[in-house]
Amino acid sequence: MILTIGKFARMKCGRARPRAYSREEGIFRTLKLLASTAASEIAEAALVFPIFFMLLLGIYWFGRAFNTYATINHAARQAARAAVAQSCATCGTPNQPLTADGVADQVTQALQASSLDPGQVSHTATTRTPCGAGSASCSVPAGGKPQICVHFNVQLPATLPNGSGARACGVSVEFQYPYQFSLPFTSLNMQRIMLNAGVQMAGEY
Repeated sequence: MILTIGKFARMKCGRARPRAYSREEGIFRTLKLLASTAASEIAEAALVFPIFFMLLLGIYWFGRAFNTYATINHAARQAARAAVAQSCATCGTPNQPLTADGVADQVTQALQASSLDPGQVSHTATTRTPCGAGSASCSVPAGGKPQICVHFNVQLPATLPNGSGARACGVSVEFQYPYQFSLPFTSLNMQRIMLNAGVQMAGEY
């Protein structure tokens, strides 16, 4: 059988031409794609990924809040420990106990060591029971220092059960530090909370 060049070209072009699908075949192929496992996996990923992302953000921000809370309580402990000492070897006036300004300096050092801003520290004035004669008013440092509340010569604790012995005397250090969450699409987004730190320590004699 002899094929002419024109007939051979027409046969090749006919084979290369794609077959046109009917409308019913196109709908069937679309439904088959949607019903396949690949499409279901994409839909499941689209639902799970935002929840997983929000979970990771929640772990991060709550972890930072816990770390900040632990840091400010550590700063309060360091300040109270220095305040109950009978003398301050590193102060300008030796053999003298720390004042409220000196206690605030201890808080500043502890907060700066953890990259927290001492300028954001605030306090709420509270009252404490004095230990023996005298007063136990809230001593606030001078301007420019962390605004903490230091109670000298207070009863620790303020009340004791009957027959439990004599009350101890010591120092109380209290302050607050702000913390702000950043959790989009939640009620906690950009919400500012105050973390409280308060430490009481008996005097060293």
